[in-house]
Amino acid sequence: MNVIEQAQQGYAPTQFAIRTTRSVEAQLITQITSRLQKLRYASRQDFPKLMAALHDNRRMWTTMAIDVADKGNALPKELRAQIFYLAEFTDQHTQQVIRKKADIAALIDINMAVLRGLNGQERP
Repeated sequence: MNVIEQAQQGYAPTQFAIRTTRSVEAQLITQITSRLQKLRYASRQDFPKLMAALHDNRRMWTTMAIDVADKGNALPKELRAQIFYLAEFTDQHTQQVIRKKADIAALIDINMAVLRGLNGQERP
């Protein structure tokens, strides 16, 4: 590469992908939900992976609950309350799943519903 090519490359416009908070949230929920779906019928040997996925899902929902509880959150009050309720439900239901008293289907369904909302889709 000669000096001119180096200069052109050095001063060429750089393109960065612009990510919105909404797209980052959707990506995180998608990743966690995908893990839960794969582990829905996990065998005993996959139990640690299931626990890790459940932990990550619970942590994500706890973070969302903290965010919507903040008075500075710009979401409508009713939506904030609904998200907070879903976080509480997710925490309680996860405890039931860990005790093998419930299935993870409800957790998957909740995440999928939130994804539809983030992506501006109606219910199927």
